[in-house]
Amino acid sequence: MRTADKQIADILVRYGEPFGGNVWRVQGTAVIFHRTLERIAAQAGIHFDAPTLVRSERDEAVILVTGRLPGAKPGTERVEWSIGEALVNVNYRVSGKQAAYVYAMAEKRAKDRVILKLIELHGLVYSEEEADEFRQGHPAAVHAVDDDFGDPETFDAVTEAEADLKRRIDALGSINAVTDLMLDTETQRTLGQMPPGTRDEVRDYAKARLVALGWPPKKAGRRAA
Repeated sequence: MRTADKQIADILVRYGEPFGGNVWRVQGTAVIFHRTLERIAAQAGIHFDAPTLVRSERDEAVILVTGRLPGAKPGTERVEWSIGEALVNVNYRVSGKQAAYVYAMAEKRAKDRVILKLIELHGLVYSEEEADEFRQGHPAAVHAVDDDFGDPETFDAVTEAEADLKRRIDALGSINAVTDLMLDTETQRTLGQMPPGTRDEVRDYAKARLVALGWPPKKAGRRAA
């Protein structure tokens, strides 16, 4: 394993994530799944401040996100911030009748960058959500090389409903609050309208939040189902 890959693998294993299946290289650039970073954030106990909207246009959003990683001792909390940008047809492409969710994409990019900074992977690996920038040549042209990566355009197919539910989950500070949200009639109706893959991702996100709040993993699946 090349030196950079070993460094990435050593950091991922701290959070129970394998290198294989989570990271791949595209023309020399290491790329990691967004969902993997979400799991790591939950495992590490990273929490985010309310995002700040820096720029708001019909086809563009720029969002500032600040994340906090608890330290082993009081007063040793690490804080990082980053900007997420999404501009239709520049660094965020949509095709056909696909809707453009610039705010959700900008927030996901900013959060991913903050997570990478907090776990000391920034500069070693990029989130898959940067794929549009890669295709524009920053830092490298992207062509999917992993079966799980699929069509690069599919990663833009994020719904406002998904983003809203995840924001609400992030804001909750207790196991009961997360459980109540996921069992709420309106939440169940919203989940029922989502594609199966998106629905499962939101449920997994809720389960990860339960675990981060102290609920045993074996019980989290039942409480957020």
